[in-house]
Amino acid sequence: MTTTATHLRTIALHWRDLHDAVGAPAQIGAFGLGLRGYLARLDELDAEQAEYARHQAAHLRSLERGPDQIGERPAPVRLVVLDTMRAVEMTLVECADQTAAVVQRSPMAYAPRSWPAADRARRDQLARADALDPRRWRYTGHRTAPYAALWLLARVKRAAGPFTALPERDEKRIATVAAGAAERVERALDIAAQRRTLEQRHDCGGAIDIHGGEGRAPLAHCTGCGRIWSEGGVAA
Repeated sequence: MTTTATHLRTIALHWRDLHDAVGAPAQIGAFGLGLRGYLARLDELDAEQAEYARHQAAHLRSLERGPDQIGERPAPVRLVVLDTMRAVEMTLVECADQTAAVVQRSPMAYAPRSWPAADRARRDQLARADALDPRRWRYTGHRTAPYAALWLLARVKRAAGPFTALPERDEKRIATVAAGAAERVERALDIAAQRRTLEQRHDCGGAIDIHGGEGRAPLAHCTGCGRIWSEGGVAA
């Protein structure tokens, strides 16, 4: 069974791949909602290209330049991947905010002015170090998806730091968020083997299973008569 830790590591390790995929050509043969989803995916690609064209036109207008002018143009953007990155990052950062509010201990207080100078200096030094502890989750500044994933991973693994025990309800929330985020990352990159059964039955009455993912074009297989389809037509 895939663990929460594995899901969080998947997000952190593949975040750079998502950045690279934003500007890469889309893989039309990626696993979709079955072979019917292949045509839907083509429609999505057309929509992405149309959306990019609108952004491109707006960008050129803002610079008061024509499309035939010489100069660097913005690279095409895969909006599906970009939307995945935004959604995953927002969800993970929000989960880290909620978790930190529960388990992160407040920084040590500074010494009262009434303490002897030497004791006050030692206490204040400890208080500053505690407040600046790099293991603390910050509500401003460096709040990225991979950092949030690794911070949540440390909480799930019970790593040391200025934290109290992670309650079971919060651990379950992290597990749910991590599983959903990792699934979106894997789907956007097409790096996970997948199998689904269509609601639609074949003419023979058999169920139609779709196999794909991991960069492979999807195949449909009838569990009744054994017929196999590919995107190009009947394979066997």
